[in-house]
Amino acid sequence: MGDGHAWRGHWRVRLYERIRERGYASLTAFAEARPAVPLYVLADELGADDVAAVQVLSGLFSEAEQRKQVTRLVRDVLVRELSEFLPEGWPAVLDDANRFKVAKALGFWSAYTPETHEERVRQVGDALLATPPPPGWRPLGPDDELLRTLLPDEEA
Repeated sequence: MGDGHAWRGHWRVRLYERIRERGYASLTAFAEARPAVPLYVLADELGADDVAAVQVLSGLFSEAEQRKQVTRLVRDVLVRELSEFLPEGWPAVLDDANRFKVAKALGFWSAYTPETHEERVRQVGDALLATPPPPGWRPLGPDDELLRTLLPDEEA
């Protein structure tokens, strides 16, 4: 990983230059054109050697705050984490290997969640483990019906 170069210079300027070069007005528009694509893949598309996933995430949260769509982005990040760690969808059986994959997806999601949503994210994770979704469930975006039920929008 070339993340060491990601922090050199004005990384936010570089990030938005890359977005504009690709014809997008915002980082959100770029990400929405790639639903369910893991954050590290988005970062690699923008600059494998000098853009880090956490920078993409930071930019997405800044834009979501401006648009008052933080909850939607929190759902979007879960979709991207599930896509990365459970590419075949929700496991039919939560054996040790699958439990580890689910825990990684939920753990990264929780780590990437702003403080304002931490408690709700913990509750959603608990709900998914207590009442698992159907085997093979693989949300394709933040507007997935089950996700909207578990984590409804609060912003006005």
